[in-house]
Amino acid sequence: MSMDKLWAPWRIDYVQGKKNKGCIFCAAAGSKPAGRGHARHVVFRTPYSMCILNIFPYNNGHVMVAPLRHVRDLSRLCDEEVLDLMRSVERTRKLLIAALKPEGFNIGVNMGRVSGAGIPGHLHVHIVPRWNGDTNFMPIVGNTKVISQSLEQLHKLLRHADTKTDAGYGK
Repeated sequence: MSMDKLWAPWRIDYVQGKKNKGCIFCAAAGSKPAGRGHARHVVFRTPYSMCILNIFPYNNGHVMVAPLRHVRDLSRLCDEEVLDLMRSVERTRKLLIAALKPEGFNIGVNMGRVSGAGIPGHLHVHIVPRWNGDTNFMPIVGNTKVISQSLEQLHKLLRHADTKTDAGYGK
């Protein structure tokens, strides 16, 4: 069986790039909003949480919402942080609806490495937009997932949607 190739030039940064040993969420939380690196993937920040693009998405529009404070478990958040985190999840969902018009969502938290958490030390909520038919033959037959939009384009759409919707909860 011959192997098909899918052109993905953005992956070279991951393959050849310097591996960051620190927490990506803490780096993003501490970055300047208009900065480079992790900051360019932050969609919004609140007093207790942030929304950040997943740079290795499961599907187009895959984002994560994380508390600004480095905690591994929901039980370690104070009431204000839990409320802010959930409001940020809903704000993010509204932004994705405005920007991408998905037909549904997978929203979940993986706590602990055995649950699938790639970064088990910093709690985060995955929000994955879904469309009818977005699971097609490519992942099954070709062992390949096609992401149809660049991170830069997605970031721009979500930031624009954030200024045009009421999803900001008292911005």
